[in-house]
Amino acid sequence: MGYDIVIIEDEADLGNVITEYLKLRGFSVLWFDTPAAAIEYYKASPANNKLFIVDVQLPGMNGFELAAEIIKINANQPFFFLTAHNEKQDRIRGLKLGAIDYISKPFEIEELVLRIGNVISKFSELPAKTAHTQRSFIEIADMRYHPDQLYLIMPDNREVSLTVREAEVLEHLARNINSLVKKKDILFALWGNDDYFNGKSLEVFISRLRRLFKSSNEVSIENVYGMGYILRVR
Repeated sequence: MGYDIVIIEDEADLGNVITEYLKLRGFSVLWFDTPAAAIEYYKASPANNKLFIVDVQLPGMNGFELAAEIIKINANQPFFFLTAHNEKQDRIRGLKLGAIDYISKPFEIEELVLRIGNVISKFSELPAKTAHTQRSFIEIADMRYHPDQLYLIMPDNREVSLTVREAEVLEHLARNINSLVKKKDILFALWGNDDYFNGKSLEVFISRLRRLFKSSNEVSIENVYGMGYILRVR
């Protein structure tokens, strides 16, 4: 069985309040107070969990380390962090791991519910990847991108899975091959604003795509300073 929300929070009072409130709002929720218990559960049930909410400060393993373990099991799992800190480096570290969002304690419970609703409504309809699904794809020179399954077929026929955000960024660029896509437009389309941290997050996803495209002699991402990016196909 999967859940709408899986929470990893070691503070019993906060974990209980969040869990019960989200249940009242109609979400199915599973709460763990240790990283080890969450990992054990996820190894057995990696599919059909719509969102992980991970506290940064956890016993035995911090939230960043836990998120890294989750990603090893399922690179497409959406998650975001709860933290008692508002440090820039912590936020950037979380975004580099692929976090969808980041919320600092103390927070208003309604703000948390709103962010959760936005994430679930955006990502819950993505189909699970199976070997027998009818596939459609977009040709990008010597690569094929499968938007319904979130993966790329590389020039050497390797299949490379993309995270949800990587796929979204790629789709924005692929709709405008050899044309400038403004950074601001991508940020507002995917994050809803163009603040500093979201800008840094976008740069991380662009960097990941660039590393993948090194396998191709025909595809690259060009940076247009102060403006945005061009998906260049030769």
